[in-house]
Amino acid sequence: MTDARRLEELTREEALELLASVAVGRVVFSHRALPAIRLVNHLVTSDRIIIRADLGSALSDEVDPEGGMVVAYEGDMLEAGDRIGWSVVVVGRARRVTDKVAVARYRQALQPWVSAPMADVIAIQAEIVTGLRLVPRTWGGSRQDGQPARQA
Repeated sequence: MTDARRLEELTREEALELLASVAVGRVVFSHRALPAIRLVNHLVTSDRIIIRADLGSALSDEVDPEGGMVVAYEGDMLEAGDRIGWSVVVVGRARRVTDKVAVARYRQALQPWVSAPMADVIAIQAEIVTGLRLVPRTWGGSRQDGQPARQA
């Protein structure tokens, strides 16, 4: 018998906290009028997602410190065995960070996973934050399988 699941909507604060708990996510942006997705590591600081990018990458080429560009950022944690987890999507403007002290601090904190230099530091302003958590459905304080319900 398949365990029933339900989706819980996360608050903005819960969503950003969960996103901060993982090191990797996906940035979604437009490149040559087509959608592009890049896997990157990140930091969450207040209401911004900070990533590093290669100066020659498709994302860096499109982002400027003035107007920026609208991007989406997604992070998640899924437990395949239990079929529970969460997903968070942030939509906002990505801008190249230009403050030299901040750039140095973020470069130190966000070490690239590849040997290629990741010179640009990009901040995504979290304008729209949505998140969902997949949890076991509970009936009367216990899961369908009779086990106690987990606290989400």
